[in-house]
Amino acid sequence: MPGTPSPEAISTKLERIATLARHRPALVLTSLAHHIDVAFLREAYRRTRKDGAVGVDGQTAEASAANLEANLQGLLDRLKAGTYKAPPVRRGHIAKAEAGKTRPIGIPTFEDKILQRAVAMVLEAIYEQDFLPCSYGFRPGRSAHQALQVLWEALTEMHGGWVVEADIQGCFDAMDHGHLRTMLDQRVRDGVLRRVIDEWLKAGVLEEGRVRRPETGTPQGGVISPLLANIYLHEILDQWFETVVKPRLRGRAQLIRYADDFVIFCSCEDDARRVHAVLPKRFGKYGLTLHPEKTRLTAFQGPRGPVTRDTRPATFDLLGFTHYWGRSRRGYWVVKKQTARNRFRRAVTTAARWCQRHRHWALVDQQRRLNAMLRGHYAYYGITGNSRRLAAYRYEVVRVWRKWLDRRSRRACMTWPRFFRVLARYPLAPAVLPHSISRHAVKP
Repeated sequence: MPGTPSPEAISTKLERIATLARHRPALVLTSLAHHIDVAFLREAYRRTRKDGAVGVDGQTAEASAANLEANLQGLLDRLKAGTYKAPPVRRGHIAKAEAGKTRPIGIPTFEDKILQRAVAMVLEAIYEQDFLPCSYGFRPGRSAHQALQVLWEALTEMHGGWVVEADIQGCFDAMDHGHLRTMLDQRVRDGVLRRVIDEWLKAGVLEEGRVRRPETGTPQGGVISPLLANIYLHEILDQWFETVVKPRLRGRAQLIRYADDFVIFCSCEDDARRVHAVLPKRFGKYGLTLHPEKTRLTAFQGPRGPVTRDTRPATFDLLGFTHYWGRSRRGYWVVKKQTARNRFRRAVTTAARWCQRHRHWALVDQQRRLNAMLRGHYAYYGITGNSRRLAAYRYEVVRVWRKWLDRRSRRACMTWPRFFRVLARYPLAPAVLPHSISRHAVKP
């Protein structure tokens, strides 16, 4: 549209906010809402996913785009006038790694997603200047693979150590609103933004036709929720560990956190035990609970002498990978990673259920979808040392595909020789390692 500000102009506006927050870390910002205008909301609309599930109002992205300018102007007017009312969040459930368990996820309306994205853009420009390097989840320019690489480098340099694995029970649902507001007061006191954030915190959840209004938490799945969780855990864990815990430890220690998943590894056993003992008290102070069975202390040290079944080194899981000690090609003990068993089992189960439900599709359409699933799996789990697990996953996908093609009729006819001819015509993507060290060495 003529006269429409470009994304570069919006980026310049955000950079000004970031520069002010970076140069004055103790400054409390009280005037931020004037940065949000129609052009800002238009950029937030551009960054919002258009293919997500619809909220309680049933409005799709296509319906919103039909009269976009008027819709954005009306949304802006309600925001500035203080009359915006956040609708309840529709609750769905997605499968967890544990068999038979699900994770609740909130689905806001599309209009709510746009506004949440706009507010998150402003808050992100501020809090990215405060967040510490140990945090990797839902931050621009940071990924789970970077967290895994930093963890591998530190464990290799320390030759192993003691790892504190922790699991926060229902972090998004248990965050205390009072503590969260106090944390926001330290940086942001703009009345318009704080009013709409309060609207989201008390919007409620629609499930099975009933609206519940929990007094804690923010629905997991909302655009603003990951940022609020990062603000909450930055105060509870990151900053506390760096400024209070580390100066009191004898040896080296490091924290790696991705959203609500984190590990702490220490070079000294007594340091790790002290941290492991104090963590539940620290989180309990802010209304969070650590899972008693999944929070444990692991002696992750390299083997000394011959390895037997009784002396096999311990392992731990983080971000879908099992970290273990293995032999390098030169015979040295090194830290390796492979797909965790529960994630592997879940991926195979997902592929099998899809093949069962869509076995009536044309072969070319099944091939296209299965290749998308394989490439998505490779894109995350394709790291150095995990080629066997990738090959095993591809084999399982091939096996379940033949199994359900064989059940397209009452007469079983998809024998393996016939299926190999089908596979030659409709091949599945081979296992590749996008995050291989050798690949990066060739193309740095």
